[in-house]
Amino acid sequence: MPVPTVKQRTLLAVAGAAVAVLAVSAPAATGALDSEQAKAPTTASGSYAAARGAAYIETRLFFGTERPDGGPDVTDAQFMAFVDRSVTPSFPSGLTVQDGRGQWRDSNGSIEKERSYELILLYPAGEAHTRGPLIERIRQAYIEAYAQDSVARLDEPTLADF
Repeated sequence: MPVPTVKQRTLLAVAGAAVAVLAVSAPAATGALDSEQAKAPTTASGSYAAARGAAYIETRLFFGTERPDGGPDVTDAQFMAFVDRSVTPSFPSGLTVQDGRGQWRDSNGSIEKERSYELILLYPAGEAHTRGPLIERIRQAYIEAYAQDSVARLDEPTLADF
């Protein structure tokens, strides 16, 4: 077996030292990742940072565009007109519409895929009792206007800071 050169011995020594450092520090790094302290945001002084924002509710509505009755799909123009007419008056402070691709299992067990829209509404948590009925009217209006089986709704508490 050939004798390693000085350069090869130096590279081996550096590589060995790196492996040793990694092996020694790995348990400490893993321990820090598992602790609550590593998960919580902290300030520059190391104390826990207060959560930002006020209590809000984020409601997401999922609107399909295919009509079960065989009619033409809901177009972008129709959906945006629906938003202008049925959503904006109840949520004039703002909203977000995103295009999507949805899928679901119908009552016959078939997987249905369709173009969809996701409407995101954000409002103060203290207004949930008054906003809830408005959201239900939006869902019902879309079901009736476009012959839909349903409009899915997801509500989540969150913090918001503007």
